[in-house]
Amino acid sequence: MSTHIGAAAGDIAPFVLMPGDPLRAQWIAETFLDDARCYTQVRGMLGFTGTWQGQRVSVQGSGMGQPSLAIYVNELFTDYAVESVIRVGSCGALTERLAVRDLVIASGACTDSSMNRIAFEGLDYAPVADFGLLRDAAAAAAARAATRGPGGPAVHVGLIFSSDSFYAARPELAARMVDYGVLAVEMEAAALYTLAARHGRRALAICTVSDHIVTGEETTSHEREQTFGEMVEIALTAGLVSGAPGTSGA
Repeated sequence: MSTHIGAAAGDIAPFVLMPGDPLRAQWIAETFLDDARCYTQVRGMLGFTGTWQGQRVSVQGSGMGQPSLAIYVNELFTDYAVESVIRVGSCGALTERLAVRDLVIASGACTDSSMNRIAFEGLDYAPVADFGLLRDAAAAAAARAATRGPGGPAVHVGLIFSSDSFYAARPELAARMVDYGVLAVEMEAAALYTLAARHGRRALAICTVSDHIVTGEETTSHEREQTFGEMVEIALTAGLVSGAPGTSGA
């Protein structure tokens, strides 16, 4: 039993969806999983395990920011033998190429966090997604778009910026990153990708654009909690149907 999750051995599936908001974790479990059972309520950070298309999957809230996510991801990898984590979160669009409710599948995560600088003693480590999950998520998104036809959110694959500050003191620095291909800003993916590499596991971040830094358009807190289903279905398909290892156990 881990310190912050507190679940028993076997309670958590090898594949985990990870939203930041614990109430989004509950909504995902109730909306997409069969026979979902809550395995933790420690500090209000809810976690659930159920099945999707007959395969076990867990949903675990991470809280906001890289330090919070790092606590839960470390425990998932070291105490519960989790093999794959897909973050299903929200992000802010940094460029007019994106619209609110578009999806960003993050190939890599830039950051202003000092976590990796401390770990690598000043060297710049480049946190990137697991290629297999990235490929399968992009394929799942393309298949859904082809089936749906015109309409629905656009899907972008590219870099995101994992910021340590929600209310940034220097917002112009994020704007500068757009010139180098960064699409959106969030607060967790860089730590997730780094920890997955450290433990030899698989990780991906899929984010829905909840607000637009350029235009000022935004979604409501209720919409962020309960209406971002497109990214959840893409994540489930990428993590399970497309063959992430270790997901078929009972």
